[in-house]
Amino acid sequence: MQVEVIPISSINRKRAETLFLILAALFVTALVTSNLIFQKFFFWNPLGLYHFEISVGVIAYPITFLITDIISEVFGQRRAQMVVVAGIFASFFALIIVIISDVAPATSWSPLTDQEFNKAFSYTYLAVAASLAAYLFAQFLDVQVFHFWKRLTKGKHLWLRNNFSTFTSQFVDTFTVLFLLSSFQVLEWDLFGKLLINGYLFKALFALIDTPFVYLGVYGLRNYFGLKGDGAELNLDG
Repeated sequence: MQVEVIPISSINRKRAETLFLILAALFVTALVTSNLIFQKFFFWNPLGLYHFEISVGVIAYPITFLITDIISEVFGQRRAQMVVVAGIFASFFALIIVIISDVAPATSWSPLTDQEFNKAFSYTYLAVAASLAAYLFAQFLDVQVFHFWKRLTKGKHLWLRNNFSTFTSQFVDTFTVLFLLSSFQVLEWDLFGKLLINGYLFKALFALIDTPFVYLGVYGLRNYFGLKGDGAELNLDG
């Protein structure tokens, strides 16, 4: 399938670039936040059907896949990959800030002592490293699988490529990050299986839940910019 790339007027280009930057900012915020808060684990038992025990980091993480799917569909594969790369640099930058903050000595009246701050962020280095490794595999896989299904279905069945790409990439992400954290003894190996199942089911559930939001975002933007036809994309780089 040849994707139709639609040229855009100078006025609409400014609006499209603004919307793209907002989506990219939300993506980077969700990614960096999930790495910083991952050390707290919580339980959730929706309607008594299943008892989840997962890191609070997964709350923000599914949002990143929703955003890349919207960007892939409206702005194209190249723009989606740009956002993924931006997330890598943002995570490294956040890690540098955390390291410097951890080294800086606390005052006698600081609400958090050096020990308390270190306890809260001591595993951030490993978390960011593990998350970035998983993130590289998962996000690029998400974009590639999304566009594979887009070409295969000739731009139709958005729900199919949204969910298939996310299901595949989320499993890779969950497995990789838990494997690395267990290997570096951040987590006990006996928790690996339970956290893998819990984490993947949680992300898969939210992949299904976010499908209407993907449709809403994609069709809202397509109507706003006058994109016609299945699979049509904006050309912001021409």
